[in-house]
Amino acid sequence: MSILAWIVLGLIAGFIASKIVNKSGDGLILDIVLGVVGSVVGGWLFNVFGMAGVSGVNIYSLVVAVIGAVVVLFAYHAITGRKPTL
Repeated sequence: MSILAWIVLGLIAGFIASKIVNKSGDGLILDIVLGVVGSVVGGWLFNVFGMAGVSGVNIYSLVVAVIGAVVVLFAYHAITGRKPTL
């Protein structure tokens, strides 16, 4: 995937994951960064469990990226000491 596709997928995944985890975004830049990191983490986790990871800009990859971004956001909140509002 191109860098632009990773950024777009990361932005969307980060935004959705932020809404799932804490009901309000953490800011545009942090949402993008955590979303892109979440895409990578989600792809890695899915590969570890024998499923396909992020394969492009499609619905399946978005779901994988959102799951990874939620994991990353929970880790981020655990490290920073902020409580997510489920």
